[in-house]
Amino acid sequence: MDDMPALQPDLLAPPDLSRLEPATRATHKPRVLLLYGSLRTRSYSRLLTEEAARLLDLMGAETRIFDPRDLPVTNTTTADHPKVQELRNLSIWSEAQVWCSPELHGAITGVIKNQIDWIPLELGAVRPTQGRVLAVMQVSGGSQSFNAVNTLRLLGRWMRMVTIPNQSSVAKAYEQFDEAGRMLASPYYDRLVDVMEELIRFTLLLRDRAPYLVDRYSERKQSSHDTSRL
Repeated sequence: MDDMPALQPDLLAPPDLSRLEPATRATHKPRVLLLYGSLRTRSYSRLLTEEAARLLDLMGAETRIFDPRDLPVTNTTTADHPKVQELRNLSIWSEAQVWCSPELHGAITGVIKNQIDWIPLELGAVRPTQGRVLAVMQVSGGSQSFNAVNTLRLLGRWMRMVTIPNQSSVAKAYEQFDEAGRMLASPYYDRLVDVMEELIRFTLLLRDRAPYLVDRYSERKQSSHDTSRL
C-alpha cells in the first residue's frame, strides 16, 4: 500500500462472493413504480405505461402508477405537499421503476422531468432511488427515435439506479392502440413484453443484493470521519 498514499486501506472492500448470495431471500411480490410523462386525456405514454403494468401484474409483481396531475412544479412549494409526499413514498416503497416519456422537441417532457426532480438522491439516511432497477420507454408521434430513452438512461444513472439493457420506443403511437386504449399486437408490443420480462428478472436478481452492490468506499470514508468527530 506504500505506493497508494491517497487510499485508506482499512476502508477498502475487496469483492466478497459470500455477500452476493443473500442469507435470506425476500418472498413478497416485486414492487414496481411506474411514471409517465403526459397530461393529455388520451396520453400514449400513459397507455403504454398501463399496458406495462398489466404485464408486470401478470408476471407476479405489485405495481403502482403515479398520477402526475396536481404535482406542483419543482421548488414552487415545500416538500410536504401531498403529491410530493405520495411520489417520494412510492419511490421508497419500490424495488424497481418504469419511466415512460413522449418525445417532445427531441427530448423528454417537463411532466416526467418534474417527477424525477421531486425525488431527491437522499432523504436523511434513506435513498429513494439508489439500487432500484429501472426500465425506460418512450412514445413518438413520428418515426422511431431514442432521444427520450437515452435521456431517461442518463437520469437513471444520475439517480444511482440500475437501468436494464433493453428498452421500448414506440413510433407513431397513435396507430398502436385501439379505441379502448389497449395496445395492438405488433413488434412494438413484443418488445414491451421483452422489456417487462427483463425488468422482473433483474429486480428478483438484485433486490436482496442491492445494499452490498451500492456500498461505496467514499461513503464509508465519510462515515468514518463523521464518527471520529463524536
